[in-house]
Amino acid sequence: MTPGISVVMPCHNGAAHLARSTASVRMQTRADWELIIVDDGSTDDSWQVIQQLAAAEPRITPLQQPHSGAAAARNKALSTARGRWVAFLDADDTWHPDFLSRMSAALGGRQDDALAYCGWHNIGAGHEGEPPFVPPDYETPDKLAELLCGCRWPIHGAMVSLAAIRKYGAFDPALRSSEDFDLWLRLGCRMPLVRIPEVLACYHFHAGAQVTKSRLRAAADKLLVQRKFLATHPVEAKRLGRAKVREQIEGDMLYRAYENYWKGDLPMARQLFRAVMASGYGNAKDWCHMLPALLPARLHSLLLKGIGRARSGFTRQG
Repeated sequence: MTPGISVVMPCHNGAAHLARSTASVRMQTRADWELIIVDDGSTDDSWQVIQQLAAAEPRITPLQQPHSGAAAARNKALSTARGRWVAFLDADDTWHPDFLSRMSAALGGRQDDALAYCGWHNIGAGHEGEPPFVPPDYETPDKLAELLCGCRWPIHGAMVSLAAIRKYGAFDPALRSSEDFDLWLRLGCRMPLVRIPEVLACYHFHAGAQVTKSRLRAAADKLLVQRKFLATHPVEAKRLGRAKVREQIEGDMLYRAYENYWKGDLPMARQLFRAVMASGYGNAKDWCHMLPALLPARLHSLLLKGIGRARSGFTRQG
């Protein structure tokens, strides 16, 4: 039987989470799915676990490749996918049992290609007690500007037709992060967006020493995706206008820099401040905050501590 939905799952060293993530697929209330799991050169027991899962569930197809990144792994799965629609689930994330049913129902009655997205819940390290989030309706006159500003839903919070991905292009394997942002931006500007105002996906976060490094790379890749889109979509760029483009890219980057600065994440703030300065964006007050980011990290930290002590002393005297 030809599956109605293809579920694509890349896996790199995800053996510890595969049972949970695949269980959330097997528990779906819509049963006509295929799950294509691609082992992306794992060095743990992922491939053995994937083979065991496939032996117990005929709807699971196991594939393997040398380590090439999640984008390449998803593309490998897409090359063999057979469903009308496609959804993506990473090896450590999960879905509500009604995810496939609710998302495909929203798309099934349409005569055109569309992209459906839903709400999600961030769970785990750094997100304890955080409430679920249902995004707003982005199918508005400002849709392009909203999509350009950043990735509006996680990779596993959306569904689209397989035909649309094959028509407009799949993931960019040159990107090691923000590859989902790149895909949704390219697809979203060409087709209607359909909002499902329900929390149907769970994004699981894990503690690790590489969190800051990964966030720095994600920020750089996000900027790369934005600039690539504008360079390859001149009509859309002209429609937005230079002022709006700068507001959505450099303005948002400056907002994220301040957000990290006030939270005390100086390495992240410094990286973003430098990127904003390179573009020449910001007012005089912004530049007063940004310029110290050109100093060596240790001097920058000492400067901020000195300013903090001076302010504290002034407050006590007052």
